[in-house]
Amino acid sequence: MKKKLNIPKDFWKDFKDRKDFDEFFNELFKEGINQMLKAEMTDHLGYEKHSKEGDNSGNSRNGDYTKTLKTNLGDITVNVPRDRNGEYDPKVVPKHERRLSDEIAQVIIGLYSRGMSTSDIQQQIQQIYGVQVDASSVSNITNTLIDSIKEWQSRPLEEVYFVVWMDGISIKIRHNGKIINKTIYLVVGLSQDGMKQVLGMWVAPTESASFWMNVLTDLKARGVEDILIASTDNLAGFTDAIVSVFPQTVTQLCVVHQVRNSLRYVVWKEKKEFTADMKQIYQAPTLEAAEHALANFEKKWGVKYAYAVRSWKNNWERLTQFFDYPLEIRKIVYTTNIIESLNSGIRKYTKTKTIFPHDQAALKAVYLAIGNIEKKWTMPIRNWGMILQQFLIKFEDRCRISI
Repeated sequence: MKKKLNIPKDFWKDFKDRKDFDEFFNELFKEGINQMLKAEMTDHLGYEKHSKEGDNSGNSRNGDYTKTLKTNLGDITVNVPRDRNGEYDPKVVPKHERRLSDEIAQVIIGLYSRGMSTSDIQQQIQQIYGVQVDASSVSNITNTLIDSIKEWQSRPLEEVYFVVWMDGISIKIRHNGKIINKTIYLVVGLSQDGMKQVLGMWVAPTESASFWMNVLTDLKARGVEDILIASTDNLAGFTDAIVSVFPQTVTQLCVVHQVRNSLRYVVWKEKKEFTADMKQIYQAPTLEAAEHALANFEKKWGVKYAYAVRSWKNNWERLTQFFDYPLEIRKIVYTTNIIESLNSGIRKYTKTKTIFPHDQAALKAVYLAIGNIEKKWTMPIRNWGMILQQFLIKFEDRCRISI
């Protein structure tokens, strides 16, 4: 009896039409087959590529050859590795066969899209090949993705990003027999052509100035020389860190996060009124009007909800940076909606995994989700032509664009 894949219903909503669906899975199959072939060769030889364990082993890798396979979604071309002794006999793509079975397609979908557990993958391979595989062999296959993640995480970046959004997604990971909460922090950049890019991901148990220093130093080492505006939640230690690495960057705290945090202290029956009064602050036409609205807000709520009001006053300078810019720029910098939308998409792709066995498993799942989401980022943000002109006026030569 075949095992039914546990794919969320709303997964299919991501595809505009059949062509979009076919193209996505065609590329997914191709990448999956290539990675599994590499893993098979590693298992055959008994050592990783470039490992010293292969010295004087009696056999080694000897390049690869291309092979075209027929699938239900069309032809794909894969790279089949060779060994010098000619002993390697691929199981994923058997010799003299050019038809990729539906069952292998299911394995690739499960393995690369849904983050299947080791036991689920073992069952799938058992169904396809009729043989038992141990957990280490399955891990060897899935771990080939780590090289792709490392390459992606270290790829060169652009010199200037007009805006970067920073936020994190909370995950549960097993650690020393316990289940603990960790956060995968994500950085999304707005490039000079108005396109969004996920610049990287970093996993950590807590935020700190030291942690953010490492993240920002990593971005700089990969080629980033300037960030015009950084939009973040009130991340611990972030402001101190960014001043050290990118001293000209303007830090804008997310107003939506500020509103949410303030409402935590308000009784239910007064939330609507309290929210409306906060809206008068951040939707004011000018900074002066916002300061007047804040004064009224404090006069009305300052005694009953002193902590919430004090939070607005303490964060005022970083909350109101957006008033320096035209309305179109304000809309994209005073919230982290762009990265929160990314986080929501990641949760959708990874919700079949409630607890990850280790950090690498979580990073693999998030990496695959990011790849699926970025495929839809095909257009610049709305009104980019107007927004670009506003950035050029406000930041002049820091934009580094030749007109």
